Amino acid sequence: MNKIKILHMYADMLDLYGDSGNMEIISYRCKMRGIECEIHKYSIDSEMPDFSAYDLIYIGGGADLEQQHISEDLVKCREGIETAYKNGTFLFLICGGYQLMGKYYRDADGVEIPGLGLFDYYTIAEPDRRKRCIGNVVIRTEICGKSVDVAGFENHGGQTHGVETPLGEVLYGHGNRTKSSHEGYFEKNVIATYMHGPCLAKNPEISDYIICYCLNRNSGTAVELTALDDTLEKDCRQVMIDRLLKN
Repeated sequence: MNKIKILHMYADMLDLYGDSGNMEIISYRCKMRGIECEIHKYSIDSEMPDFSAYDLIYIGGGADLEQQHISEDLVKCREGIETAYKNGTFLFLICGGYQLMGKYYRDADGVEIPGLGLFDYYTIAEPDRRKRCIGNVVIRTEICGKSVDVAGFENHGGQTHGVETPLGEVLYGHGNRTKSSHEGYFEKNVIATYMHGPCLAKNPEISDYIICYCLNRNSGTAVELTALDDTLEKDCRQVMIDRLLKN
Protein backbone atom coordinates (compact mmCIF):
# COMPACT_ATOMS: atom_id res chain seq x y z
CA MET A 1 0.00 0.00 0.00
CA ASN A 2 1.20 3.53 -0.82
CA LYS A 3 1.80 5.68 2.24
CA ILE A 4 2.36 9.35 3.07
CA LYS A 5 3.84 10.43 6.38
CA ILE A 6 3.01 13.96 7.57
CA LEU A 7 4.29 16.15 10.41
CA HIS A 8 1.75 18.80 11.45
CA MET A 9 3.62 21.43 13.44
CA TYR A 10 2.02 23.60 16.16
CA ALA A 11 -1.52 22.43 15.40
CA ASP A 12 -2.56 23.59 18.89
CA MET A 13 -1.44 27.17 18.21
CA LEU A 14 -1.51 27.82 14.45
CA ASP A 15 -5.06 27.14 13.25
CA LEU A 16 -6.54 30.39 11.96
CA TYR A 17 -9.72 30.05 9.91
CA GLY A 18 -9.69 26.26 10.02
CA ASP A 19 -6.16 25.78 8.69
CA SER A 20 -5.97 22.34 10.35
CA GLY A 21 -8.70 21.34 7.92
CA ASN A 22 -6.03 21.20 5.22
CA MET A 23 -4.73 18.01 6.81
CA GLU A 24 -8.25 16.59 6.95
CA ILE A 25 -8.54 17.21 3.22
CA ILE A 26 -5.22 15.51 2.47
CA SER A 27 -6.17 12.56 4.70
CA TYR A 28 -9.61 12.22 3.08
CA ARG A 29 -8.31 12.35 -0.48
CA CYS A 30 -5.70 9.74 0.38
CA LYS A 31 -8.31 7.48 2.01
CA MET A 32 -10.56 7.66 -1.07
CA ARG A 33 -7.65 6.28 -3.10
CA GLY A 34 -6.51 3.60 -0.68
CA ILE A 35 -3.38 5.57 0.27
CA GLU A 36 -2.32 5.35 3.89
CA CYS A 37 -1.90 8.78 5.46
CA GLU A 38 -0.10 8.92 8.80
CA ILE A 39 -0.18 12.30 10.57
CA HIS A 40 2.02 13.10 13.56
CA LYS A 41 1.89 16.34 15.56
CA TYR A 42 4.71 18.41 16.97
CA SER A 43 4.47 21.41 19.30
CA ILE A 44 6.50 23.34 21.85
CA ASP A 45 8.35 21.04 24.25
CA SER A 46 7.65 17.95 22.13
CA GLU A 47 10.52 15.56 21.57
CA MET A 48 12.52 16.69 18.58
CA PRO A 49 11.49 14.53 15.61
CA ASP A 50 13.49 13.30 12.65
CA PHE A 51 12.09 15.81 10.17
CA SER A 52 13.60 13.96 7.22
CA ALA A 53 11.47 10.93 8.05
CA TYR A 54 8.39 12.83 6.80
CA ASP A 55 7.12 13.32 3.28
CA LEU A 56 5.25 16.51 4.20
CA ILE A 57 5.76 19.14 6.89
CA TYR A 58 2.75 21.40 7.43
CA ILE A 59 2.59 24.68 9.37
CA GLY A 60 -0.64 26.69 9.55
CA GLY A 61 -1.35 30.34 10.27
CA GLY A 62 -1.36 32.31 13.50
CA ALA A 63 -1.49 35.88 14.78
CA ASP A 64 1.57 37.83 15.94
CA LEU A 65 1.22 36.55 19.52
CA GLU A 66 1.26 32.91 18.45
CA GLN A 67 4.21 33.50 16.14
CA GLN A 68 6.16 35.06 19.00
CA HIS A 69 5.35 32.08 21.23
CA ILE A 70 6.58 29.47 18.78
CA SER A 71 9.51 31.36 17.24
CA GLU A 72 12.13 30.31 19.79
CA ASP A 73 11.11 26.67 19.52
CA LEU A 74 10.94 26.83 15.73
CA VAL A 75 14.50 28.15 15.53
CA LYS A 76 15.61 25.05 17.43
CA CYS A 77 14.08 23.00 14.61
CA ARG A 78 15.90 24.89 11.87
CA GLU A 79 18.64 22.39 11.10
CA GLY A 80 16.25 19.46 10.96
CA ILE A 81 13.70 21.27 8.78
CA GLU A 82 16.38 22.59 6.43
CA THR A 83 17.88 19.12 6.02
CA ALA A 84 14.44 17.63 5.35
CA TYR A 85 13.66 20.34 2.77
CA LYS A 86 16.97 19.75 0.99
CA ASN A 87 16.29 16.00 1.03
CA GLY A 88 12.99 16.58 -0.76
CA THR A 89 10.43 16.74 2.04
CA PHE A 90 7.48 18.88 0.94
CA LEU A 91 6.79 22.08 2.91
CA PHE A 92 3.19 23.35 2.93
CA LEU A 93 3.02 26.68 4.75
CA ILE A 94 0.07 28.97 5.51
CA CYS A 95 0.31 32.65 6.52
CA GLY A 96 2.40 32.66 9.74
CA GLY A 97 4.10 29.44 8.66
CA TYR A 98 4.88 31.12 5.34
CA GLN A 99 6.35 34.21 7.00
CA LEU A 100 8.53 32.32 9.48
CA MET A 101 10.37 30.37 6.78
CA GLY A 102 11.76 33.64 5.43
CA LYS A 103 14.50 35.82 6.91
CA TYR A 104 12.32 37.50 9.52
CA TYR A 105 8.90 38.89 10.41
CA ARG A 106 8.79 42.44 11.84
CA ASP A 107 5.48 43.04 13.59
CA ALA A 108 3.46 46.28 13.84
CA ASP A 109 5.37 47.32 16.97
CA GLY A 110 8.71 46.89 15.25
CA VAL A 111 9.54 43.67 17.10
CA GLU A 112 11.56 41.43 14.80
CA ILE A 113 10.78 37.72 15.00
CA PRO A 114 13.59 35.68 13.44
CA GLY A 115 12.63 33.33 10.66
CA LEU A 116 14.44 30.16 9.68
CA GLY A 117 15.94 31.87 6.65
CA LEU A 118 15.27 28.94 4.35
CA PHE A 119 14.15 31.43 1.72
CA ASP A 120 15.23 34.99 0.91
CA TYR A 121 11.89 36.76 1.39
CA TYR A 122 11.03 38.76 4.52
CA THR A 123 7.87 40.28 5.98
CA ILE A 124 7.21 43.67 7.56
CA ALA A 125 3.82 44.43 9.14
CA GLU A 126 2.05 47.73 8.59
CA PRO A 127 2.48 49.97 11.68
CA ASP A 128 -1.20 50.90 11.35
CA ARG A 129 -3.04 47.73 12.38
CA ARG A 130 -6.13 48.88 10.52
CA LYS A 131 -4.27 48.52 7.23
CA ARG A 132 -4.60 44.83 6.48
CA CYS A 133 -4.84 42.66 3.40
CA ILE A 134 -8.18 41.10 4.18
CA GLY A 135 -10.91 39.44 2.13
CA ASN A 136 -11.30 36.87 -0.60
CA VAL A 137 -8.41 36.32 -2.98
CA VAL A 138 -8.16 34.65 -6.38
CA ILE A 139 -4.87 33.76 -8.04
CA ARG A 140 -3.89 32.04 -11.29
CA THR A 141 -1.18 29.43 -10.96
CA GLU A 142 0.41 26.60 -12.92
CA ILE A 143 -0.10 23.14 -11.43
CA CYS A 144 1.27 20.13 -13.30
CA GLY A 145 1.45 22.13 -16.50
CA LYS A 146 -2.14 23.38 -16.27
CA SER A 147 -3.40 26.87 -15.53
CA VAL A 148 -5.66 26.80 -12.47
CA ASP A 149 -7.58 29.62 -10.79
CA VAL A 150 -7.29 29.17 -7.02
CA ALA A 151 -9.47 30.83 -4.39
CA GLY A 152 -9.02 31.47 -0.68
CA PHE A 153 -9.31 34.01 2.13
CA GLU A 154 -6.51 36.31 3.26
CA ASN A 155 -6.12 38.33 6.45
CA HIS A 156 -2.63 39.64 7.11
CA GLY A 157 -0.99 42.89 8.10
CA GLY A 158 2.40 41.59 7.02
CA GLN A 159 3.82 42.71 3.70
CA THR A 160 6.08 40.04 2.22
CA HIS A 161 8.98 41.26 0.08
CA GLY A 162 11.66 39.54 -2.00
CA VAL A 163 9.62 36.64 -3.37
CA GLU A 164 11.25 35.53 -6.62
CA THR A 165 9.06 32.48 -7.38
CA PRO A 166 5.46 33.31 -6.37
CA LEU A 167 2.67 30.77 -6.29
CA GLY A 168 0.53 32.71 -8.70
CA GLU A 169 -0.72 35.94 -10.28
CA VAL A 170 -3.35 37.85 -8.31
CA LEU A 171 -6.66 38.21 -10.14
CA TYR A 172 -8.60 39.53 -7.14
CA GLY A 173 -7.51 40.62 -3.67
CA HIS A 174 -4.10 41.64 -2.41
CA GLY A 175 -1.54 38.81 -2.31
CA ASN A 176 1.91 39.14 -0.79
CA ARG A 177 1.50 42.88 -0.23
CA THR A 178 -1.27 45.45 -0.49
CA LYS A 179 -2.52 45.33 -4.07
CA SER A 180 0.35 43.03 -5.04
CA SER A 181 0.46 41.42 -8.47
CA HIS A 182 1.54 38.05 -7.02
CA GLU A 183 0.74 35.79 -4.09
CA GLY A 184 2.62 33.14 -2.16
CA TYR A 185 5.87 31.32 -2.76
CA PHE A 186 6.38 28.20 -4.87
CA GLU A 187 9.09 25.63 -5.51
CA LYS A 188 8.90 22.01 -6.59
CA ASN A 189 8.57 20.89 -2.96
CA VAL A 190 7.29 24.12 -1.35
CA ILE A 191 3.90 25.82 -1.42
CA ALA A 192 3.59 28.84 0.86
CA THR A 193 0.49 31.05 0.76
CA TYR A 194 -1.63 33.52 2.70
CA MET A 195 -4.80 31.64 1.68
CA HIS A 196 -6.88 30.35 4.57
CA GLY A 197 -10.26 28.76 4.29
CA PRO A 198 -8.89 26.05 4.60
CA CYS A 199 -7.15 26.50 1.26
CA LEU A 200 -7.32 22.87 0.12
CA ALA A 201 -11.09 22.54 0.58
CA LYS A 202 -11.65 24.87 -2.36
CA ASN A 203 -8.67 23.79 -4.45
CA PRO A 204 -8.37 20.02 -4.99
CA GLU A 205 -5.66 20.51 -7.62
CA ILE A 206 -3.24 21.75 -4.96
CA SER A 207 -4.11 18.82 -2.69
CA ASP A 208 -3.40 16.35 -5.45
CA TYR A 209 -0.17 18.07 -6.44
CA ILE A 210 1.10 17.61 -2.89
CA ILE A 211 -0.10 14.00 -2.62
CA CYS A 212 1.36 13.09 -6.01
CA TYR A 213 4.70 14.68 -5.15
CA CYS A 214 4.94 12.73 -1.89
CA LEU A 215 4.07 9.43 -3.56
CA ASN A 216 6.54 9.99 -6.39
CA ARG A 217 9.21 10.85 -3.86
CA ASN A 218 8.65 7.54 -2.10
CA SER A 219 8.35 5.32 -5.13
CA GLY A 220 10.97 6.92 -7.32
CA THR A 221 8.63 6.46 -10.28
CA ALA A 222 5.81 8.55 -11.73
CA VAL A 223 2.55 7.85 -9.87
CA GLU A 224 -0.80 8.73 -11.38
CA LEU A 225 -3.57 9.41 -8.90
CA THR A 226 -7.00 7.88 -9.31
CA ALA A 227 -9.36 10.69 -10.32
CA LEU A 228 -11.91 11.75 -7.72
CA ASP A 229 -15.24 13.45 -8.40
CA ASP A 230 -14.45 17.07 -7.60
CA THR A 231 -17.49 18.51 -9.35
CA LEU A 232 -18.97 20.05 -6.21
CA GLU A 233 -15.70 21.62 -5.07
CA LYS A 234 -14.92 23.08 -8.47
CA ASP A 235 -18.47 24.32 -9.10
CA CYS A 236 -18.58 26.07 -5.72
CA ARG A 237 -15.21 27.66 -6.36
CA GLN A 238 -16.24 28.81 -9.81
CA VAL A 239 -19.38 30.48 -8.47
CA MET A 240 -17.21 32.37 -5.99
CA ILE A 241 -14.61 33.32 -8.59
CA ASP A 242 -17.25 34.50 -11.09
CA ARG A 243 -18.89 36.66 -8.44
CA LEU A 244 -15.60 38.27 -7.42
CA LEU A 245 -14.19 38.88 -10.88
CA LYS A 246 -17.41 40.47 -12.12
CA ASN A 247 -17.23 43.17 -9.44
